[in-house]
Amino acid sequence: MKVAVLGAAGGIGQALSLLLKTQLPAGSELSLYDVAPVVPGVAVDLSHIPTAVTVEGFGVDALDKALTGADIVIIPAGMPRKPGMDRADLFAVNAGIIKTLAEGIAANCPKALVGVITNPVNGTVPIVAEVFKKAGTYDKNRVFGVTTLDVIRSEAFVAELKGLDVSQVKVPVIGGHSGTTILPLLSQVEGVTFSEEEVAALTPRIQNAGTEVVNAKAGGGSATLSMGAAAARFCLSLVKGLQGEDVVDYAYVDVDGGDADFFAHPVRLGVNGVAEILPYGKLSAFEEKAKNDMLATLNADIKEGVDFINA
Repeated sequence: MKVAVLGAAGGIGQALSLLLKTQLPAGSELSLYDVAPVVPGVAVDLSHIPTAVTVEGFGVDALDKALTGADIVIIPAGMPRKPGMDRADLFAVNAGIIKTLAEGIAANCPKALVGVITNPVNGTVPIVAEVFKKAGTYDKNRVFGVTTLDVIRSEAFVAELKGLDVSQVKVPVIGGHSGTTILPLLSQVEGVTFSEEEVAALTPRIQNAGTEVVNAKAGGGSATLSMGAAAARFCLSLVKGLQGEDVVDYAYVDVDGGDADFFAHPVRLGVNGVAEILPYGKLSAFEEKAKNDMLATLNADIKEGVDFINA
């Protein structure tokens, strides 16, 4: 398996690369790309960890080499959120970055499975899709917005609130990947019931957990370690799917006839990416209202991404 991490020298990229170096199947290749000049050093640093995964770093002029032959591409590149910034504020900077990287993928590894972390995911995933369409290489089953951070936060917060073994907690999260577009389906958590007050408090905490980290770091960064862990978890799900295992995970994907053109769903993964988009099941009245209320925001985010390429 060859996995390329684009933006490997950043906070998310380094955490993700560390986890992949220690968790990818033996014989895999880890290809690290960044415009930052430290990326060769990051690769050398990781290469000293004794696992059967080879690591190579690629600088600003070597995107083609980094991507050639990749089975999976994970993209954490871009500017992180700072205090007072909304995810939408990131769009002007990160849209151009994601466009350039998507063009590189289309040219060098068009069959790769692509996981987009770069925020705002609601808009950057449509950018990737539009770039691939223009290149004639778009396969909607191979492009994912990585929303796993919303899932792992939900698991952590529910386990903390209810005193549960977190390894046994599963929380479905649908919708998008910012603010009110993030919708944890607390009504579907098995073996747990929540009062209306708990749902009303826990839902916005999950939705605004990124801001919780940004504020706690007091200008020193955004969620890098938890996002690195989430991205590694999702990447390893993609690996299992490519290896023929039956695996279901959550991701922001291109949906025909769904709630929006892109929407986070449970998906069955396989050798070609999405094997099946699964229904998210029956929603509570609270969740149904929250879903309907967020769609205007989500659709506007998607349109912004599409318009950026087609304007």
